[in-house]
Amino acid sequence: MKEQSSSSNEPASEVRLRVRYAETDQMGVVYYANFLVWFEIGRVELLRQLGFDYKSMEVEDDCFIPVVEVSCRYKAPARYDDELIIETRVTAVRGAVLKFRYRILRVHDRQLLAEGETTHVVTDRAMIKCALPDKYVQALSGG
Repeated sequence: MKEQSSSSNEPASEVRLRVRYAETDQMGVVYYANFLVWFEIGRVELLRQLGFDYKSMEVEDDCFIPVVEVSCRYKAPARYDDELIIETRVTAVRGAVLKFRYRILRVHDRQLLAEGETTHVVTDRAMIKCALPDKYVQALSGG
């Protein structure tokens, strides 16, 4: 499995967003599950930067990448109206397995708020495990 730390050929993206009121609890702190939603935002935008998207993978290639494992370590709270950066990297591409790593930082002080990883298994529409088509392997591998 291609596992990397931070390397220059590792596909990566950055997305900025602002914490909305609806994403917080009554103390103005972001509810923890929103970080997983933000991981997805980062992943979707990374795929777009690589020249494709989930919809085309599903419609054109009968290729789905459901999450089978997720981890998130919370370092500091995000609060209402904070501007955030979602950093997303591909860390593994092998056959039917993909891994992405995420870091969420506050823009104004670059403080790390959370970091995590998702593991995905490639399937067809019937949820049968299959190999990732070569065009996606190439893009996700940085080649």
